[in-house]
Amino acid sequence: MRIAALASSLQPSERRVAEVIAADLAGSVECTAQQLADLAGVGRASVVRTARTLGYDGYPQLRVAVARELTFDPTPEAPTGDGTAVGALRAGIEAFGRSLPRMTAALTEGAVEEFLAGLDRADRVVIAASGLSTPLGLDAAMRLGAAGRPCEFLPDTLAQHIAAQQLAPGSVCLALSGSGASRPTLATAGAARDAGARVLAVTSFADAPLVALAHTTLVVPPVTGSFRDELLHTSRAALVLVLEHLVELLVERRGGRSGQARAAVLAVLGDSLGE
Repeated sequence: MRIAALASSLQPSERRVAEVIAADLAGSVECTAQQLADLAGVGRASVVRTARTLGYDGYPQLRVAVARELTFDPTPEAPTGDGTAVGALRAGIEAFGRSLPRMTAALTEGAVEEFLAGLDRADRVVIAASGLSTPLGLDAAMRLGAAGRPCEFLPDTLAQHIAAQQLAPGSVCLALSGSGASRPTLATAGAARDAGARVLAVTSFADAPLVALAHTTLVVPPVTGSFRDELLHTSRAALVLVLEHLVELLVERRGGRSGQARAAVLAVLGDSLGE
């Protein structure tokens, strides 16, 4: 849920409220605002403020979101594997599947619309991605190109930085970083912003340095829910899935332009396939 993406940016009293909720979802959803405040050792106003900081209109809306979270967080008998490699694989994939609803918890209609409009209207798009997010950059470039949205992805981070410095107003830098703290990606995004380009970011943490540089940010919480686990497990599966569907939304928005591009791609693929 949104707590995973926003907790580290909360004020101390708000963080205590968030920690109480995260530690016992089932118990906290039954609490009134005052009861939750007593458990966290803060005033009732802090509970209301926490809900609003997390993006809800008030505590009742946060309470509903917690209840919804519980419906996607199955019972303790969730599979943990049967001691075999296949069993462990199945358990891991099933755990990932249960986390899917959380991936869009921090997204807003306004941010998604701004993101798509920025990609659609840009004169030029340069993708910034480094380290373990490099495959995200390559995949995004291929998908966007096949959808009729030409863009540039240079695997070398120095080349990305140079390209970003040559952007201009009307251009876009698409910055992809799971941690949102990759120095090469931050440098490229900063150079693009200084050049007058619009920076669109996709990351897993709302308080990441990349967010401060971006004009529009889509926050996709990590599968495991914590920055520590993000560093240990470094999964980019959630980001890949969201980016894939963003491209599909862009295809719908661009209509005939994307249709012609996809027809050309299919023609090339048809010629490349053997018997």
